[in-house]
Amino acid sequence: MLKDLLENKKCFKLVCGCGNEDAQEVERLVAIYSLAGCNFFDLCAKPEIVDAAKRGLETAGIKEDRYLCVSVGIDGDPHINKAFIDINKCVKCGNCEAACPHDAVVCNKNFEVKKERCIGCNQCANNCPVGAIEMVSQLQDYKEILPKLIEKGIDCIEFHAISTDENDVMDKWAQINDYFDGMLCISVDRSELGDKRLKERVGKMLEIRKPYTTIIQADGIAMSGSNDEYGTTLQAVATAQLFQNAKLPAYIMMSGGTNTKSINFAHQCGVYPHCLAVGSYARKIVKDYLLADDLFADKEKLNKAVAIAKELVDTIVMG
Repeated sequence: MLKDLLENKKCFKLVCGCGNEDAQEVERLVAIYSLAGCNFFDLCAKPEIVDAAKRGLETAGIKEDRYLCVSVGIDGDPHINKAFIDINKCVKCGNCEAACPHDAVVCNKNFEVKKERCIGCNQCANNCPVGAIEMVSQLQDYKEILPKLIEKGIDCIEFHAISTDENDVMDKWAQINDYFDGMLCISVDRSELGDKRLKERVGKMLEIRKPYTTIIQADGIAMSGSNDEYGTTLQAVATAQLFQNAKLPAYIMMSGGTNTKSINFAHQCGVYPHCLAVGSYARKIVKDYLLADDLFADKEKLNKAVAIAKELVDTIVMG
């Protein structure tokens, strides 16, 4: 069970991307990382993406001890943003295409964003010299989407509570609790709130939950883990340490800038999370294989992809 993995601190979560609506990529990611030993998968909150993840598990031939989580956001959460390019302002410099780590920007006469691939990382907007790119929130109606997702058979719902609007956070948290009685995850970072308010918010959210039925995802810097360096994972360790010291009745998961250095660095700092979630870096190291149309037909190619993924998984789980 997922709870057992968390208790034993042997849980690795692959973040396919809260905004990743590319069903083919998700299917391939889940197949590769499931074969590599990953046991927990974070998905975009769309029924078709849950279906894609299940196809990935079927392709891997794995039916047990694999758990699916869907992520839902709130206004202000960067994970649910999508980039939009104003062609009237665009000077066609190509900076956005070069900066995008997810190949979501393409040039078809004009530069445009493939919505299904955009994960809201903001790299394109940060590199636009004329301010032609806007990040727009893609809010979902929980009352509409949650029943559909639960019907698909999921094991966890992750709520990105990254907002300064306390009332909105608590209202949406209550909605999620009303619909789902399984494991829930609260994803928070230190970008909007100071440490004291952050602990108070999470503590308040946990008041309506039974002890250890909730995961606190301690995000460092969201969608920043492309580099395998200690500095990249620093904020994730610091945020996890904040909640470990708070001694709240919940599991702690590190995310946001995580990589192969994360667990070792955390242990050096006396931080022992129950789970590590890796997204940007995990996707990056198998990116070439995700683009191969013959991935599942070519066993040698699939095995190479799995070997790369397994090295990362083993570093986390064995660490």
